[in-house]
Amino acid sequence: MPIFDIQISPDEPVYVISVVSKLVTLPVWTLRQLDKAGIVRPKRIGKKSRLYSLKDVRRLEYVHYLMEEKHVNIHGIKIILEEQDKK
Repeated sequence: MPIFDIQISPDEPVYVISVVSKLVTLPVWTLRQLDKAGIVRPKRIGKKSRLYSLKDVRRLEYVHYLMEEKHVNIHGIKIILEEQDKK
């Protein structure tokens, strides 16, 4: 049986919302709110499905840290990330 060494770009949207929810330990409804706030922009497939990239997952890990460890709300997170994105 052949072994495949698959290389996926960090920008490639491949993760569905339920998988991302488990990876970053954030509820699906929170991920939807973060999308609505523009903190993470998953690729839309059809009207309802969202696909996240590895970069999105890493960003969400940081968002989770800010929410849980630093007690920053979504509005504060958006400001922090906008400032970091400018750099």
